[in-house]
Amino acid sequence: MAGGDKPYRVYRGGRQKGRVPVVAPERAPGDDGRGARPPLLREGRPSRRLGWGRWIGIGFAGLLLVLLLWAVTSWLAVRGGVNAANDRLEGGVRTTLAPQDGLLLTHPTTILLLGTDHAITEARAGLRHSDSILLVRTEPKFNRIAYLSIPRDLLVDVPGFDRDRINTAYQVGGAALAVRTVRGYTGIPINHIAIVDFARFQTLIDELGGITIDVPARIVSKPFDCPYSADRCARWEGWRFAKGEQHMDGRRALVYARIRANKLDPAESDITRGGRQQEVLQAIASKLTSPGTLARLPFLGDDALRPLATDIGTWEFVQLGWRKFRADKTLRCRLGGDDLNIGGRAVLSPVEENRNVVAMFMGVSAPQPALPGSGPFAPGCIVGKG
Repeated sequence: MAGGDKPYRVYRGGRQKGRVPVVAPERAPGDDGRGARPPLLREGRPSRRLGWGRWIGIGFAGLLLVLLLWAVTSWLAVRGGVNAANDRLEGGVRTTLAPQDGLLLTHPTTILLLGTDHAITEARAGLRHSDSILLVRTEPKFNRIAYLSIPRDLLVDVPGFDRDRINTAYQVGGAALAVRTVRGYTGIPINHIAIVDFARFQTLIDELGGITIDVPARIVSKPFDCPYSADRCARWEGWRFAKGEQHMDGRRALVYARIRANKLDPAESDITRGGRQQEVLQAIASKLTSPGTLARLPFLGDDALRPLATDIGTWEFVQLGWRKFRADKTLRCRLGGDDLNIGGRAVLSPVEENRNVVAMFMGVSAPQPALPGSGPFAPGCIVGKG
């Protein structure tokens, strides 16, 4: 095609005749006319953004990782505390325990809880006393935990010794003799044992941030463990507790558990003292199984078990914690007797109703409270919330 002539083609349709100019398409930069296309520019690509589904998946995976780390750390902390508690249990006691029938998650188990209070006094130096004797029974079938309080002054047969107060067994023969004595009197097989040092609970309660206890009646105790100066203690009238629910730190909770006599109620005795100790133990157990404490378990696992000496293993402790969490009702029973004075010592002579209370505790018969007007040491059972 010569010169600057433009390309033409012949138009063969319609009325218009002649040649119509053909417009050549514009070439993109870099197009050599042979069909080759330039590569796409990076700046022109659309950016990829994570959708909500992917963000939810990443968050869920991160949560699983955190829970896994928490579970592993908690297990290691609890296992270290349990191993130390197992080492503190004196030798020979394991042979006196009845074998556990199946898992604690699905089968009943009975635990002997001995509470000791190593008060710093010369009169008690070198002695070991079981100030609180308690049988704890889990019943997974009914989501219930039962407690049987045994007065420490109850007169029973101590194997190998004369008839004496039941707390003498631990003093003269240790935990093994205590197991044999309690089993001999009640006829209940004991699967596990836990010895609790109340004096060490003060630090634990403070680390837990205190506990909440519902005090059933006003208390004014006799002076002991005075927190003031010598001059002020000489005029001090004793510890005071108001009626109702109240928050207690470690020291105040320990004092509450130690009170033997209430000036406002002369009928109170060692039985009511044992009941207060049970309230403290149950308040600690509830705080240990609370969501806030479970979140701090990696940092509390070892300290939480420091007041204990027990045969219970780590996996069994986990099962007990679950049973405590799942329990929606409790059964609180106590043995009783007639108040006697033998040789200048106050003792409780067992009564026939104790057999019925044992049957209630084991779930054989329906719970019945103590008969009205039967005295401060009457046996019986009451049902409460978990």
